[in-house]
Amino acid sequence: MLWKGRRQSDNVEDRRGISGRQVAVGGGLGAIALAVIVLLLGGNPQDVMQNLPTSQPAGPQQAQALSQEDKEMGEFVGVILADTEDVWNEILSQGGEQYREPKLVLFTNATDSACGYAQSATGPFYCSGDEKVYIDLGFFQEMQKKLGARGDFAWAYVIAHEVGHHVQNLLGVMQQANARMQQSSSQEEANRLLVRLELQADFLAGVWAHHAQRMKGLLEQGDIEEGLNAASSVGDDRIMKQQQGYVVPDAFTHGTSEQRVRWFTKGLKTGDLSQGDTFALAYEDL
Repeated sequence: MLWKGRRQSDNVEDRRGISGRQVAVGGGLGAIALAVIVLLLGGNPQDVMQNLPTSQPAGPQQAQALSQEDKEMGEFVGVILADTEDVWNEILSQGGEQYREPKLVLFTNATDSACGYAQSATGPFYCSGDEKVYIDLGFFQEMQKKLGARGDFAWAYVIAHEVGHHVQNLLGVMQQANARMQQSSSQEEANRLLVRLELQADFLAGVWAHHAQRMKGLLEQGDIEEGLNAASSVGDDRIMKQQQGYVVPDAFTHGTSEQRVRWFTKGLKTGDLSQGDTFALAYEDL
């Protein structure tokens, strides 16, 4: 990606290298396993974090110096977030909406959020309670080592996906989905609503990439392949196969690899916000 030397967002809140808090050990094995799955999926683990142990103070916080690599990664995130701001400010203003820019929090190991005490094991997530995206950049290393998802555009896809959840929040989609989940008669039905929400966020990440390329010409050869590989690597079917050796479709919460690639590609090719209504289709047609 051609990202160096471009504007960085003022909405990055860098908490990396801050220590001095610890987490009480506890929780059932089911919660731990679910947190691992969320880590690999890169989703929105609000419900998981509500069941995680609460934080406990462990003396004053101390900031540790960041390495040059850490600083460069922070700059990269700042540029990508700025790109999402430029794109979504333009798109929503054309539709008569105002884009309220989210904050993006960089942290190491654990931090506080309005959705609970966030740990690296929860992976990148968006919290609607404070309208912030939370990322421990160690997740990008996990993407490479455990999922084979490499490249800076793969990282940009993750950021754009989480910002996509913020767009859903601003447009009222997230609130409607949450209301339907509360009324759902089964866990399977609730999971299907989550799949619709996540696939739409993939679509919105593609819409961002379409317009960011139009506005800034940031893509290089191989970038699209990196994004598609990243979307494929976090499919429910692939993750389940890797983690437990078999697939349980009724337990899907993010969609299959094929679905995630297809919806990301649709957004990338069309750039048309109106073509991403994953809630209007029959579940079998997603």
